[in-house]
Order: sequence, then C-alpha cells, then structure tokens
Amino acid sequence: MHLGYRHTQALAFTALLLCMPAAITAEGLQPIVLTIDSVTRVTDVARYRLSQHLARQGCLAEIRFNREPEAAALMFSLSAQDSQGTVVLSAKNRDGDWPRSVWVTRRTAGVRSVSDLAERDLATVAGRDPLASALPLAALEAAGVYPAPARFYESGDFSSALGLLLHNNTHAAASEAGFAGQFLESRDLVITWLGDPVKSVGWYRGNGWSEQALACEEALGNLRRADDKQAFEVFPEWVHGFARTDDQ
Repeated sequence: MHLGYRHTQALAFTALLLCMPAAITAEGLQPIVLTIDSVTRVTDVARYRLSQHLARQGCLAEIRFNREPEAAALMFSLSAQDSQGTVVLSAKNRDGDWPRSVWVTRRTAGVRSVSDLAERDLATVAGRDPLASALPLAALEAAGVYPAPARFYESGDFSSALGLLLHNNTHAAASEAGFAGQFLESRDLVITWLGDPVKSVGWYRGNGWSEQALACEEALGNLRRADDKQAFEVFPEWVHGFARTDDQ
C-alpha cells in the first residue's frame, strides 16, 4: 500500500505538469511579480481569479496590490511615473478604444458646454484615476469654471457618479466615454464635454522584468472584462481589456 500511494502521487504530479503551459514549466515554476494600483478594496476572489486566468495562458504570477517598481516585472499604473518609461499595454474601454474623459448631463437640462456648469452640483469619482476627477476638473478650469467645494459630490465609482446624475442629485457627472456611452440613449443622457484619448493608464515594465514576463504580457493582452467581471474588480469600471500601444 505504501508503494501504491507513492505511485499515485507520482501519477498525479506528472498529470499536473502535463496540464501546465510550457512557458511555466520551462521556468521552473518561479512566479514573476505583477503589481496593481487598485482602485477598489482588494479581494482574495479577484486576486485568485485573475491569477487563474493568467496561469491558463502560461503566465505564473504573484499578484500584489501595491506600488513596488523594484520587485515588479509588470505594473498596472493609473499614471506614468518618471522611472517607468512607456506603457507596454494600454487600458482600453468597452469600445476597444483608449479611454476619454467626459462630462455627462441629462438631455433635458439643455447644457451646451462646460461653461454652463458654473454654480451647479457635480459628481466626480474618488481615487487616482485621471478620468475620475483630475481631467474633468481641468476641463472646467480651462473654461473658467471654478465650482465651490460644496458643489462636488465625490462617489466611489463611475456607476455611482452616474447614479447621482440620474437621480437628480447633481447637474452633471464625470465619466469615461465608453462606459457612459452604454447609458446615453436608454437614460436620455448626453456627453457635454469629451476629452482627448488617455494613453498613460496601463501596464508598465518594472525593474524585475525579464523575458519570462513576455508570456504575461501576452496573457494580459487576451484578458476581457466580459470573460470574468470578478477578476476585473481591481481595475476601474471602464477598463475592459488591454492592448499593446502599437496595436491600437
């Protein structure tokens, strides 16, 4: 019985190796470090599901939710740091495009431009995502509009910001073009201001990068929010996938 037990173990281990992608076994099962600048409270479920999706495509990764450029092979960042260089995989929205910041209003409000938003209540999104508040507020300032702090309602995510607008709590909401686009016709909303494409949100190579990370770059490029929404919970709501910057 003792020999049978060892034999069973050996068969199980052999089967496991045969099922693993070649890119993983060739590197001696050493995971590479991926860091994510998360916009939400990190959950074990999101970490696990994302890890499983990557592993099935040959990327054995240790996912950390922090900023550790010294240890990371790949880093998802909401903004480029001086030491990061060029984004390798840019985040794309539900339309497959680079994201664009927008101000959304109700069609019946008659808002013709952001200049009409002076002295109005506005919904923004908390966090470091440039589309959440920084870019929309910059558009207001460029138009000479400087709302008082009491005019802002800061929500936890883009859905909540649009919810404030739809429930008439605010006159306008900051959002992302692709994310907001799915609600325009059905909720009688319009985009009052459309910003330039943002190419800086995405995956950057860290100091721990090696050729082993190429498999992870390929795997990340194949990820789609539609395939597993739970795995995407750590990314902004507007992120639906990633693509190499020279592919868009």
